[in-house]
Amino acid sequence: MHHLRRLILACSLFLLSAGSAIADDKAVVQKFYDFLSNPASSAAAGAFKAATTADWESIGDYSGKHKKREQFMGQVSGFFAKLMPDLNWEPQEMIQEGNKVVVRSRATGTPKGPLFGVDGQGNGFDIMTIDIHTVENGKITRSYHLEDWAGALQQLKGK
Repeated sequence: MHHLRRLILACSLFLLSAGSAIADDKAVVQKFYDFLSNPASSAAAGAFKAATTADWESIGDYSGKHKKREQFMGQVSGFFAKLMPDLNWEPQEMIQEGNKVVVRSRATGTPKGPLFGVDGQGNGFDIMTIDIHTVENGKITRSYHLEDWAGALQQLKGK
């Protein structure tokens, strides 16, 4: 009986620590979206950098041209911050399986100039995005992503 109690206690502690790791991975991934939603913030950029590995990469297609962390940070802090200062990237749902965190999010913004060649003339967009982040040792190592930029451009055109 004594051994059974120890076994139950050990299993309970294991399950509690596993649940904590899942929450921690989701908190790490949240820093990615905090940066996207605050592209001009040096604090958000620093938190993103701390939440990712030095060799982190952003993978958005199968061209083999993946963005490295510094390139991505430059794009977000430069291009996005200037073009869409009101950019908001809000996670709607996070699902974790092992070391993968899948995020369905909503991105909104109002470009101050042409976005991918389309001048929205003050129109905004509201699109869905899906990302798959790999988290190892408390840091994001890779992020696959897909955004509905075609839908954004349609909205900017007013259609």
